[in-house]
Amino acid sequence: MKRTATAHWNGTLKDGKGELTTQSTTLNKTQYSFKTRFESGVGTNPEELIAAAHAGCFTMAVGAALTQQGFTPGNLDTAAVLDLDMAALSITGIHLELKASTIDGVSEEQFKAVAEDAKKNCIISKALSVPFTLNVTYGI
Repeated sequence: MKRTATAHWNGTLKDGKGELTTQSTTLNKTQYSFKTRFESGVGTNPEELIAAAHAGCFTMAVGAALTQQGFTPGNLDTAAVLDLDMAALSITGIHLELKASTIDGVSEEQFKAVAEDAKKNCIISKALSVPFTLNVTYGI
């Protein structure tokens, strides 16, 4: 299975503009720019998309693990806070904050163990440390 997204950019870093599109079209020529990334503006940015992907993946992984153990998850709400070091232009961490309704038959200790496992093993957690490749076509 492959999932795709595309990015288009035109112009300088500060004055240029771009668009992001996902295969599902949830993002369809969604604007991003210097302002949406480093200041405040209408649109998205790569860092918030990583945070959203991580929150979504982690939360699904918690739900899946509980289901596999024979439990029916209730409300699971996760906020992902991504820390961006502007001086180093580096993501220095992501903090996941999970809030859940009580699940019949699951102790707090069991739930925390499930959440810790999901933190380590959800697809996005694992992806954040994988190698990646690049192919370049220039002069089109």
